Amino acid sequence: MDRLHAIEAALEQVILDPKYHDILTLVKGIRNGVVYGAKVRFPHALVMIFLFRSGTFRQKTLAVLRATRQHARNLGFFALVYKSSMLLLRHTSPTHKERRWDSFIAGLLGGYIVFARDIHNPVSQQIVIYVFARVCLALAKLAVQPKGVRHHHQRHHTHNPVTGGGTGGGGGLGVIRNEKLRRMVVRNGWPAFASLSWAAVMYVFRWHPETVQSSLRSSMSYIYVQSDHWDSLRTLVWHNK
Repeated sequence: MDRLHAIEAALEQVILDPKYHDILTLVKGIRNGVVYGAKVRFPHALVMIFLFRSGTFRQKTLAVLRATRQHARNLGFFALVYKSSMLLLRHTSPTHKERRWDSFIAGLLGGYIVFARDIHNPVSQQIVIYVFARVCLALAKLAVQPKGVRHHHQRHHTHNPVTGGGTGGGGGLGVIRNEKLRRMVVRNGWPAFASLSWAAVMYVFRWHPETVQSSLRSSMSYIYVQSDHWDSLRTLVWHNK
């Protein structure tokens, strides 16, 4: 038992050493992203899949676990890419300080690596669309907010989703008539949409957090801000605080 306590004390001495702080923020960022993703997705998937999807109990259970794993993986991986990028950008800055657009660039990179290339995954699509909607609301608030005014608490076979059946026979609007351009837009549209959505939400959260919807702001604070702080081995790995 004494040996176990000695090992724990030695580990705590390491994790509280400032020279290891940056690398350990990545560890806790992954941890917080995975935990939050699992906590959010599991109950949602449990209800939606068991109520509305056909299949055996085993098939439904596996679908719930797959959706939960995917959501947790996405948020944990994004936290790693985003926080790593922020550290790299800060250390490569001439002043070694964060610059105004660092959060946008880091969010853009994270959005592309984690979400942009996973176009056929419904969990990834839901996350990106949710983030995009919150960005639109935040930008709308910024648009009507007087310049310079900030809140006191300031310091992300085809299927028709509407009808549920196959694609209708009416065709599209044919806005893009050039076939080569149309294919390019189809190929790059989702990657651009996902990457820019995450770039925008990380920028807005970093510099205008009061405009971000409260539940999203709380989740982003948990993953990207609170992961910078711990006071023991327990609050680094097991408990957030």
